Amino acid sequence: MALTKDFLKANYPLPAYNFRVTVGGLAMSFSEVTGLRRGFETKTYRHGFSAWEGERIIRYPWGAFYAITLKRGVVHGQSQLADWLEFGADPRSMEISLCDEAGVPVVSWRVGRAIPVKLEAPEFSAKATDPAIESLEVMVAGVVVVHH
Repeated sequence: MALTKDFLKANYPLPAYNFRVTVGGLAMSFSEVTGLRRGFETKTYRHGFSAWEGERIIRYPWGAFYAITLKRGVVHGQSQLADWLEFGADPRSMEISLCDEAGVPVVSWRVGRAIPVKLEAPEFSAKATDPAIESLEVMVAGVVVVHH
């Protein structure tokens, strides 16, 4: 049986090398995104019938902020990122999309609120070809996974 392109797309995991990061309409290129997660606070509830029915776990969707790191990135000719970093008190929406080979998003992680907290520049050298941003740490909350 020959493996067709449609069979591979339906039955094999999508390669995680083609993704796009968009912050408030500004598209940026990063080679790595780490720390993206969504969490809930949980409480164990014990009641009078726990011996027969068992305990219950209750989830509370607190809007807790988590740190994510965007590594080795480039933003060409845009001052919006500099403005966001300089006057970053206002949270912005962010979307991280895993794309197929044509650049069409397959699954996205939408972030309701993102605030930059740390920017690291690379070591500047005429011999190096480092990106413009070594890492950008962002505190995020309200992460939702969307399948296209």
